[in-house]
Amino acid sequence: EAQNTLKKHGVRMDGDTAFFDREMIAEYVAKAPRQFTQIARNPENNVIIGGNHICFAPVYGPPYVVDMEHGRREAQLEDFRNFVKLTYMTPYLHHSGGTIVEPLDEPTHTRHLDMVYSHIKYSDKPFMGSVTSANNAADSVKMAELVFGTDTIRKNPALLSLINISSPRRLDDRMLGALQVYAKANQALLLTPFIFSGAMGPTGIAGTLVQLNAEALAAIVFTQMVNPGNPIIYGTFQANIDLQSGAPVFGSPESQIALYATAQLARRYGLPFRGGGMLASSKLPDAQAAYESVMVMQPTILARINFVLHAAGWLESGLAAGYEKFIMDCELLGMFHKFLKGLDLSDNGMALESIREVPTTGHHLGTPHTMKNFRTAFHRSQLFDYNSFEQWRDEGRKTTTEMANGRYKQLLRQYQPPAIDEALQEFMTKRKAEIKPEY
Repeated sequence: EAQNTLKKHGVRMDGDTAFFDREMIAEYVAKAPRQFTQIARNPENNVIIGGNHICFAPVYGPPYVVDMEHGRREAQLEDFRNFVKLTYMTPYLHHSGGTIVEPLDEPTHTRHLDMVYSHIKYSDKPFMGSVTSANNAADSVKMAELVFGTDTIRKNPALLSLINISSPRRLDDRMLGALQVYAKANQALLLTPFIFSGAMGPTGIAGTLVQLNAEALAAIVFTQMVNPGNPIIYGTFQANIDLQSGAPVFGSPESQIALYATAQLARRYGLPFRGGGMLASSKLPDAQAAYESVMVMQPTILARINFVLHAAGWLESGLAAGYEKFIMDCELLGMFHKFLKGLDLSDNGMALESIREVPTTGHHLGTPHTMKNFRTAFHRSQLFDYNSFEQWRDEGRKTTTEMANGRYKQLLRQYQPPAIDEALQEFMTKRKAEIKPEY
């Protein structure tokens, strides 16, 4: 079907390889919207993707979870639900994400239903659909139609789904099938080449960018052939490998150069862009994880990336989601939110009257201006310790990881679910009975 679509639109095929000319790429890329709104169950949580907007979403895809008590273990559906709840409760993640963890205790052929339903039941933020097959994508669309209505989601997408290009230069059957289902339903697509420089791409950044750009543009053009005007995000996931061990490396300076460059390419084409995140190779929420995550996230913010997947919880090169790491990342996201507000140059921000009032031998601690602004002037951490050594010692000498452990448990205890239509539960139960295992 995909090849027929390409041929119908004049693409030259040589076996399974498609050749796009420059004019064709320009024509079809221009059909994609510069920005779009993804709707949420709670309209206050709708997100605009594109332009000057930034949207943060949690980690995606790990089969393992990590916490202080149990260490590293296989992810369960309960973990998936916990991360959805934590995402719902933080103001610093705008999007519920997709496969936050892979719930390995659930059957493979119905797992997608549990994940999409959990996003809808335990949160009212926007969420992502399943991409593991065309049928799973169709189930995701049906569930979104039950929640929002068919006509509504044809006008504004209720689903954003991650289509990974298997570098070098390959879209597999599952990704193509899911892509076509979502495009025909006018649902947003995150089209992302997945490249480790030195393995799936050239050993170097410039060459990697050439390949990455070609792969992204090919997927964008094909999507617009299926459904002209379909909302898309120009995606990138690039890191390099350690050429001594073959292991992936996150937080490298080379990858951040690539991030800036691909952001500029997306802006040149006038497309929303995805990149960055709190990426780390470290297995624990330790100093290495912190350094690597900030090394990736700072350029992400400065490049003003529109959609940031993996913005909280990522560990072990994406193989694990950490509860404590999730909380620590959200704390940093809060700081970046404050940073992005920029400089207040209003009369209150300039504080000229207060400056005049305080003599050279005085201080600003008790001025009316300080009393008016002390709650909001500076970011107030809910996690980091700013106390004296003596107070920190007397309160148990807690590390940041221990503080984050207590914080995530407190949030889960305080969680209150949003209301939900029970018709969705009926659909899921019926659909689970219909689907047969593939093996």
